[in-house]
Amino acid sequence: MRDTALSWHIPAPVRSIRGIRLFIDAPRGSGPLLSVVRSIVRANPRIGALDALALAVDARDAARQEGIDPQFIAATLLQESAFDPNAISAAGAYGIAQFTIPTAEFYGIDPFDPRAAIAGAAHVLATYLTRYAGAAGDPYAFALAAYNAGPGTVTYYGGVPPYPETRAYIADIHERWARLLAER
Repeated sequence: MRDTALSWHIPAPVRSIRGIRLFIDAPRGSGPLLSVVRSIVRANPRIGALDALALAVDARDAARQEGIDPQFIAATLLQESAFDPNAISAAGAYGIAQFTIPTAEFYGIDPFDPRAAIAGAAHVLATYLTRYAGAAGDPYAFALAAYNAGPGTVTYYGGVPPYPETRAYIADIHERWARLLAER
């Protein structure tokens, strides 16, 4: 028995595995995906690192499919729900992407299915970005305003509406997006 215990060896260190907190302990500059994973775990400690990785991969893949920056969709979902698939807002929005039931039905999205909601959010944001690409001003701010306050409100005001909540929402997402870009 003693010989068996002594013959057991500690595996050699592997560059991609650094400690038990793999995704948190990885060095800065480890890549855009790990910066999103770290942000998810920091924003929502109820989500484990492997679940955060799966959600980050889903967000990255959905963003790529829609032709938008993966860090942009990640920053938006961090702001919306901290990637919590069970989030419910006081305004009656549900899931990771915080869709209201009428909006989810309009776009054919199941807001309670995290993968579908992430793909739906990427599609909706890409649609808004395309719509506002030629407008004078920041199309990302207009897309976020439409996502938050509705596209009709953006049309009515000819841009970002004067609502303090919507303006703070846009500023918060731009800040999160900048942090994610800096971390990668």
